Amino acid sequence: MTMAYRQHLTSSEEPRPILAGALALLVHIVFIAILIFGFNWKDEPPASMIVDIWQDLPRPAPQPVEKKAAPPVQPEQQPKPAPEVKPEPRPKSSEPKPEQPRPAPAQASPPPPKKPEIAIKDKTEPPKAVQKAPTPDLEAQKKKAQEQEAKEKAEAERLQREKMEQEQREREARKKLEIEAQKQREQEEQRKREIEAQKQHEQEEQRKRELEAQQKREQEEKARREAQQAAARAQVASEISKYKAMILAKIKSRIVMPPDLPGNPVTEFNVTLLPGGDILDVRLRKSSGYPEFDSAVERAILMSRPLPLPPDPALFNEFRNLQVTVHYLE
Repeated sequence: MTMAYRQHLTSSEEPRPILAGALALLVHIVFIAILIFGFNWKDEPPASMIVDIWQDLPRPAPQPVEKKAAPPVQPEQQPKPAPEVKPEPRPKSSEPKPEQPRPAPAQASPPPPKKPEIAIKDKTEPPKAVQKAPTPDLEAQKKKAQEQEAKEKAEAERLQREKMEQEQREREARKKLEIEAQKQREQEEQRKREIEAQKQHEQEEQRKRELEAQQKREQEEKARREAQQAAARAQVASEISKYKAMILAKIKSRIVMPPDLPGNPVTEFNVTLLPGGDILDVRLRKSSGYPEFDSAVERAILMSRPLPLPPDPALFNEFRNLQVTVHYLE
């Protein structure tokens, strides 16, 4: 019984490896066909056509992978007769051995290797379309950039011109202010010079007036002094004349005239006086020609002592050496 059952299991399990091998071979054939189709597809020159085909191709590519992955799952569920062998535990340990080739269909699944091809196509093909499509945009962007650059340049030049014009206006304004300030300084200096000249002129006129006034005062003072001196001299002369007349009158009052002298003889004597009026010396200076007349006059002079003198001692010098002249008939 046991031998017959084992032979039955062996005969029932023999077709499984054949089916699994057929499925694996089919999967490999499909995978190789996809690779070949992919390489041929890359060689197509028109980039625009590649983009259109690329949008249609990715969708059917994963379908064969799903269909081919499903058949290996169904054979795995076929060992339903195994529950009939439950009384014997050994067949359970021996059954897994023929099931080891089952993972082969999972390893032969084509979806994972297709993704790199699609990624490669994405990396290689889009640049061809980008190189042609953006050409007008690049030119427009270049033109726009040139226009923007020209606009910025014109704006910069305008700002520079405005800055230069502003600086020029500021320089002209500063220059004008400096000219006005210089003019004001010159006017102020001229005004100061005029004021100083006027002040000097006034001071000069003041000094001139003061000098004239001083000179006038000095002249007046001089005239006054001269007048005073003249008055003093006149007074002194009058005083001297007065006392000389008194001295002569006193001497004549003492003369004893000789009688019957012819003509009007004149005799002169120098008399030296002392401060008190006393006579120190009498000398004949000029004789009258008549000795008796000369002697009579000399005796009269001596008899007149002391002679009258002015009370001012300053006038004594006018009488120290007195000249006495006597006329016979006077």
